Amino acid sequence: MTVRGQLVRFAMVGVVNTGTYYACYLVLLNRLSYVVSHVLAFLLSMTGSFFLNSRFTYRTRPTWRKFLLFPLTNAANFVITTTGVYLLVDVLHLSSRYAPLVAAATAVPVTFVVSRTIMLRPDRARTADTRRSADRGPAAGTPCDAHLGGSSEGCLSASGEPTANGL
Repeated sequence: MTVRGQLVRFAMVGVVNTGTYYACYLVLLNRLSYVVSHVLAFLLSMTGSFFLNSRFTYRTRPTWRKFLLFPLTNAANFVITTTGVYLLVDVLHLSSRYAPLVAAATAVPVTFVVSRTIMLRPDRARTADTRRSADRGPAAGTPCDAHLGGSSEGCLSASGEPTANGL
């Protein structure tokens, strides 16, 4: 899948995630302060976002390692949106009902880059196997991106077709 396709899917997941976050936020806002409501809604929607992005956006198997690293993808998002919500509500006096939506839009590009890096990061075992095979070159009929260094003979494109010179 191309980066553009991933970005489109990421945006679609983002819309669903934002709707989930906002619904949770509004429900929690009936009983809790806006900051506590924001934090809890954020954590709930982040869990859903992990599974949607894993399967739908990047088409990768969810693992415990990725799940534990996934909050790093939202660390920048959390800081940007939390700071934004605070500034919009307490400094600019925007309604606490709409401030999270405005703040969330500013965090999307950063979240995509970090999310893509973590979700498409090879597993450690595969990386170790790749390093060992790099000295020998790729085995015939293997994807080129499975090999770091070494020869590109016998590589397959992302669609599984043989490539010329590994390109």
